[in-house]
Amino acid sequence: MPEEDARLLRELHDQHAQAVWRYVVHLTGDRAMADDIVQETLLRAWRKPTVLDQSQQSARTWLFTVARNLVIDGRRSAQHRHEFGTDEVPERPAPDSEADAVLDAWLVSDALAELSVEHRAVIVHAYYGGRSVAEIARELDIPEGTVKSRLHYGLRALRLALQERGVTER
Repeated sequence: MPEEDARLLRELHDQHAQAVWRYVVHLTGDRAMADDIVQETLLRAWRKPTVLDQSQQSARTWLFTVARNLVIDGRRSAQHRHEFGTDEVPERPAPDSEADAVLDAWLVSDALAELSVEHRAVIVHAYYGGRSVAEIARELDIPEGTVKSRLHYGLRALRLALQERGVTER
């Protein structure tokens, strides 16, 4: 990136990032999501150098529009409609017998073996190790977003592997 563009991008960030962040928090009520959306908005500005050449008011309008569209896209996504976060891990139902518990563990272990190493690692850390996304990211030295993505797609693959073994959802 040319030095002039880098300077303009820093100016854009310094002048507008806080306002865009507050706007996104107002729309979503989620500070972490606001961080992600502001980062994505500024990344899009960096990829589109014409934004850097606009007047300050035009650039600000462009940033707010992009942030708003990202919020709307996030709300329309399947993840928003079908997944939700929780601070507590749900309780496991008590197995009918010790033999059932052994068979369940065997089925899950067999299905986990089919997953990629990356997907299996985050699932094992999260569900067997009881670690948070941040802890997993630190331990595996990967970004938190990557952990979330691997958990999402790994659980989908695990569900499919279990369904292939005749396990149905309760």
